[in-house]
Amino acid sequence: MSENKQIFLLKLSIFIGLGLLLTGIYLHNYSEYIDSLGANGIIISASCIAFGFIFSLPTKMYLTILLVKREANRNQNHSENTPKNTRSK
Repeated sequence: MSENKQIFLLKLSIFIGLGLLLTGIYLHNYSEYIDSLGANGIIISASCIAFGFIFSLPTKMYLTILLVKREANRNQNHSENTPKNTRSK
C-alpha cells in the first residue's frame, strides 16, 4: 500500500471517529428517543463514543509518526542534494 493511500485511510478513520463521537454526544444529551430507551439508550450512546475514540485517537498518533518520518526523509534528501559550501584560501 502506498504511503499516500495509507495517509488517506488514516485521515478517513479520524473523521469517522470524530463523527461517531459527535453522534454519541448528541444521542446522550439531546435525543428524546435515546432517553425513552433507558439503559439500552445509554449503552447505545456510550458505544458510539467508545468506537469514536477507538477510531480517532490511535490513528492520530500513527498519522503523526508517519508525517514526521516523511518530513525527516525529505529533509535528509534535501541536505544530501544541496552542495556544501567550501572555502578556498
